[in-house]
Amino acid sequence: MKILVAVKRVVDYAVKVRVRPDRTGVETANVKMSMNPFCEIAVEEALRLREAGAAAEVVAATVGPAQSAETLRTALANGADRAIHVLHDPDPARPLLPLTVAKILRAVALQEKPGLVILGKQDKC
Repeated sequence: MKILVAVKRVVDYAVKVRVRPDRTGVETANVKMSMNPFCEIAVEEALRLREAGAAAEVVAATVGPAQSAETLRTALANGADRAIHVLHDPDPARPLLPLTVAKILRAVALQEKPGLVILGKQDKC
């Protein structure tokens, strides 16, 4: 069985988040980013299932800018077999909506045909 794990790049949990001066969101320029901690748990669970013999392959997937490749490298370093990066350059005028991300991940899942898809808690990847 193949396991697909969606992972997301977020502001590092140890960083104090600052609101933008125009109050349209949080400041992400020059801020340390890392894998969502709940996504890390999802990757670990997929790896446990592979080690137990319930899965043959663990594939990490993300949707985001080029910098999201760092998150995929983290998943690969943790033990994922492959990584899929659906590149999306951020446009403040047209942000990527959660429904759009879900549709993209659905397309990835249909192509990969995993036996199990694992997402982190409150994950919009």
